[in-house]
Amino acid sequence: MKELREIAGMFRMDGEIKEIKPLGNGLINDTYKVITSGESPDYVLQRINNAIFKDVDLLQSNIEAVTAHIRRKLVEAGEKDIDRKVLTFVPAEGSGRTYVEQDGKFWRLSVFIDNADTFESVTPEYSEYAGEAFGDFEAKLADIDVELGETIPDFHNMELRLRQLVEAVSKDAAGRLHKEGRMELESILADIDANAEDMCLAEQLHRQGRLPKRICHCDTKVNNMMFDKDGSILCVIDLDTVMPSYVFSDFGDFLRTAANPVAEDSPETEKVDFDMEIFKAFSRGYIRGTKSFLTPLERQCLPYAACLFPFMQAVRFFTDYINGDTYYRTDYPEHNLVRTRNQMKLFHSALEKVPQMAEWIGSLS
Repeated sequence: MKELREIAGMFRMDGEIKEIKPLGNGLINDTYKVITSGESPDYVLQRINNAIFKDVDLLQSNIEAVTAHIRRKLVEAGEKDIDRKVLTFVPAEGSGRTYVEQDGKFWRLSVFIDNADTFESVTPEYSEYAGEAFGDFEAKLADIDVELGETIPDFHNMELRLRQLVEAVSKDAAGRLHKEGRMELESILADIDANAEDMCLAEQLHRQGRLPKRICHCDTKVNNMMFDKDGSILCVIDLDTVMPSYVFSDFGDFLRTAANPVAEDSPETEKVDFDMEIFKAFSRGYIRGTKSFLTPLERQCLPYAACLFPFMQAVRFFTDYINGDTYYRTDYPEHNLVRTRNQMKLFHSALEKVPQMAEWIGSLS
């Protein structure tokens, strides 16, 4: 831990370091808790995965702008205990930036929020909390006067994902389209093609000037919220993917995982079903959180968003399968194909329930 102590010491932190130990089980960044002596705050030291987030300066500039804007909103609203309701990143000695580079690795330090919890459970209750928290997060950033960049360019661009699939099919790098079982692959391709134009609605509306890009979280999982010990929501965390996007990103991506009763790679496709109770709870919270800015068109298209994200993920999994599993980690040769089947089943289940979704959204005030 000597190296970690040296890195933590490169930031303007208070107190003496007592201990540094691993924190959490994140899949993207390496995270540690820096415990200090006395009454000084503890900290979170995190190595930024610059293989995914290639422009670290842009990444941290986004986060600095977002947290500063939310902090101002909280002050204006007369909120108390603000340091527990927005993340605080610590500047580095010398540069004043909120990250340092050491031996080609990038690190940042934030103040640890104590007496707080995150939850993994996806229940209607926590789904409603998530909907309101992420909706309120977008609402606070609706008037931000800083132009943010895309930390992962075209992350949720459906037209791009379809172009990538076409390219994969044309190359057939792993020769999988010509192996036994190709009839199923052709059937999946036909299914994707039949729904492709409808699923590109967001890009079409944006080109027409009818759908704005907003500042969205773009990784809306239930465990990306922090709760106080009394159960009240403190703040949204894990801000790496905060960037301009359509509101469909935050709405649809949460439901893609939360409304599926089985994991995205479960081969038991007969158990895949779009859970309307989770949808109702999340959308109830989300509509409440976004009432200050959501346009009638954005609201009307929320059922589309619920269909878009399983479709988009199916396209991404299928593209990777055809390419020979070069992007997603796989545990066996058919893993990405199993994921594709799962997500296409979820897409069709959601598509069948669009009338019910639309009716529910229309009933919310």
